[in-house]
Amino acid sequence: MNPLSLHEFHHSLGAHFSDLNGSEIVAHYGDGQAEYQALRESAGVLDLSFRGRICLMGNDRARFLHGQITNDIKKLRPGEGCYAALTTAKGKMESDLNVFSLQDELLLDFEPGLTEKISQRLEKFIVSDDVQIADAAPHYGLLSVQGPKAAQVISAVGLANEGGLEKERSIVKISDPTLGEIYLANLPRIGTNGFDIFVPTQSLGAVADKLIAAAKSIGGWLCGWTAFETARIEAGVPRYGVDMSEANLPMECGIDHAMSFNKGCYIGQEVLNRVHTTGHVTKELRGLRLADDLKSLPRSGDKLFHDGKEMGYITSAVKSPTLKANIALGYVRREANQISTELILKTAEGESSAKIVALPFVK
Repeated sequence: MNPLSLHEFHHSLGAHFSDLNGSEIVAHYGDGQAEYQALRESAGVLDLSFRGRICLMGNDRARFLHGQITNDIKKLRPGEGCYAALTTAKGKMESDLNVFSLQDELLLDFEPGLTEKISQRLEKFIVSDDVQIADAAPHYGLLSVQGPKAAQVISAVGLANEGGLEKERSIVKISDPTLGEIYLANLPRIGTNGFDIFVPTQSLGAVADKLIAAAKSIGGWLCGWTAFETARIEAGVPRYGVDMSEANLPMECGIDHAMSFNKGCYIGQEVLNRVHTTGHVTKELRGLRLADDLKSLPRSGDKLFHDGKEMGYITSAVKSPTLKANIALGYVRREANQISTELILKTAEGESSAKIVALPFVK
């Protein structure tokens, strides 16, 4: 397991650790309800340094990446970013990506455990292009502030003075004589407000201290993965490796904002444009309101039925404190995936109801 560089820092704050795709994460700090409330009502500070980060450098980096992923990279100016998918020649997902255009490089942020896979996939197609790929994770950590008052935390620590962060996934460089070059991105991850802070590894602890103090001053706190995942599922945000996989086309996952259908050629483009032209896919990710009296939540892969026929399966499930309900994300075939459709969920414990609802989940 790849340890967090701030392991001792988190340990001193009462962290309970877990594993995600071979990387160490903080599961919680001992009070999951308080952490969840911070994300929902004020601001939560998270250490996301377990996520993958690579940089593309060289004069051909934008043209090259434009031909590899689903969104339009050529139109990005320095300081702008976008969401995209990396797909196979058959249009199936290999990863989702946050792409940031910096002055001299492109920064890619993605789920943990995929650095080698993504780097090798990209390197495979570098022929005579002036493109170099570097793993940024050993040099830069990733802290995040999420929640309705996230901007107040960023302002309180003096990171929002540069401007230029009005658009989602916009990014600015902040040069600090003590902390080094910090990159601040506007990136809401759970449907409210949010910022990611890419920090030189040697300055991670100092910046984390500042963010935690600022969050505490407005009723926020440090947050672990358990609270974050609960808020993510409530927001209806799919996660690669759980709700998205190599079995999925991007359109099935509800991530149309990761795609451009007029950008020209890229790997998988022919298949995906053909699907887009036909106007539908065979299954789509849906929000599901589950029965209130479940003894335990369904597991990933548990089946959904309609009129006696198998119609889909669960990917994520959680008991929502906000909704006071059991909710889930899952794929449902288009014959039965309209809002308000009643399905039957079959688990090892028996059968129960599951109703399709709009995303994000609301009271």
